[in-house]
Amino acid sequence: MNKNQKIKAVIYAIIIVACVYGFAGYPNTPISWTAIKNNFAERIHLGLDLKGGTYLIIQVVTDDAINAETDQTIETLHSELLDRQITSADLRKRDMNHIEIRGLDATHLADFRDLINEKFSGSWDIGSLAGEANGATLSMKPSVESELRSEAVRQTVQTLRNRIDALGVTEPVIEERSTGDYEVLVQLPNVNDPEKVDRVIGQPAILELKLVHDGPYVTREAALATKGGQIPPDQELLKSVERSAPGQPSGEQWYFVDRVASISGRDLKNARPQLDENGRPAVGFTLNNAGAIRFSQVTQQNIGKQLAIVLDHKIQSAPVIQGQISDSGQITGSFTQAQAQELALVLRSGALPASLNYLDKKIVGPSLGNDSIRQGIVASVVGFVVVVVFMIVYYKLSGVNAVTALFFNLIILLAAMAYFGATLTLPGIAGVILTIGMAVDSNVLVFERIREELRLGKAVVSAVDRGFSNAFRTIIDTHVTTVVSALFLFLFGTGPVKGFAVTLTVGLVANVFTAVYVSRLIFDYHLSGKQRNATLSI
Repeated sequence: MNKNQKIKAVIYAIIIVACVYGFAGYPNTPISWTAIKNNFAERIHLGLDLKGGTYLIIQVVTDDAINAETDQTIETLHSELLDRQITSADLRKRDMNHIEIRGLDATHLADFRDLINEKFSGSWDIGSLAGEANGATLSMKPSVESELRSEAVRQTVQTLRNRIDALGVTEPVIEERSTGDYEVLVQLPNVNDPEKVDRVIGQPAILELKLVHDGPYVTREAALATKGGQIPPDQELLKSVERSAPGQPSGEQWYFVDRVASISGRDLKNARPQLDENGRPAVGFTLNNAGAIRFSQVTQQNIGKQLAIVLDHKIQSAPVIQGQISDSGQITGSFTQAQAQELALVLRSGALPASLNYLDKKIVGPSLGNDSIRQGIVASVVGFVVVVVFMIVYYKLSGVNAVTALFFNLIILLAAMAYFGATLTLPGIAGVILTIGMAVDSNVLVFERIREELRLGKAVVSAVDRGFSNAFRTIIDTHVTTVVSALFLFLFGTGPVKGFAVTLTVGLVANVFTAVYVSRLIFDYHLSGKQRNATLSI
């Protein structure tokens, strides 16, 4: 073996040793079968189809995001009209993306249009109002509506990921589906408690702090009767879930509150479970700087009034503002300790921008996963053994070279998955099996090229050199095209398909290294120092 071959042997040996430690354990851990199994279980995670868990397809009700944007625009427009002293008798939402303005002062029509063009032209188109000379209609631009819907889905994905990460779920799949129906795919391996999933994922956790106008009323009908059967445009009627005070009769409680919240969940900085003044479970929260400034102003200007703490459109409590409050508050109500902890979790993760509809919900049992793992392992082992027997019988001692390269290929593939902490799925096992086949295919290409050179009367050393050189281009072409296909599978496929693409790509890269470089080194070592008339068992 010459110096160049020795350097290659050392480099290849370092790579193989590093790979062995990747799936067998760290240097300080004795290598054993138990250590290998434990390391695999810790570093290579099983996907939903192998381990079992929860499978969900969720549709985001993006209309909620459009309604919220329209409500916020109405509140902003109302403030701007007051600041500019532009009077309007009626400002209301006609539907989720249209706003009607009635009763404008004729002398302020030009000022109103200037306001719209200055502040709202990027999102709203202004038009005339049928049957109303001094009125106008604002219509949300289609491009803005489309972006709001897409953003609602993206924010939902991120919020769900934050909540699920807080639950400690390993390797979840949370991604938008490409159906165009605003759907999200959620896969939670080894999570088999659908009720807890519903509580944590499905809770919108829309926190709002709204000033109370009137209440409480014992029934909704009694509340509406005080307003002539109509809810004022700037108010809404909400039910309270707060427990009645000791000594008072229990029952429903209804309040008229501001339609637009003074503080919302977007102003939250943190939330944590704690106890209220009576020792009952509660949730404390702190606000960010912008929210703290507004909260301070609201509480200072409304001392003595009630402030409703609204969660998912239900009033949790309606305490009286005793003094100015800056950056913190507390949500009290009929919580258990577990409910307070879950509520704090979802509030910290952020409120969902829209409500959710479950289109599909499945609990995948682990028995299916065990069968798949067993059958996949059997298929891999059988395939490997058949390939080994064929290569040795057909190519004789050169087949041993191919088997050695194939063995190193599998070591590199498993080590890469362990180092990356990859998730192994059933299609991923199929990718491993396909890698075995393509590894053999590469060796067959090389060996047949060598055979052709030998038939032409070339010396063994020359035949090996020409065989590897001529086969290299074909191997690279086939592997590059397959890797490109795997890349598209990874970019546009779902979780299991991505697992197939990852294992296939890593296996192909490892195959180029083992079938071309490692196998060539073995041949060179075997032929080093031999005469030109040396023979090769192929």
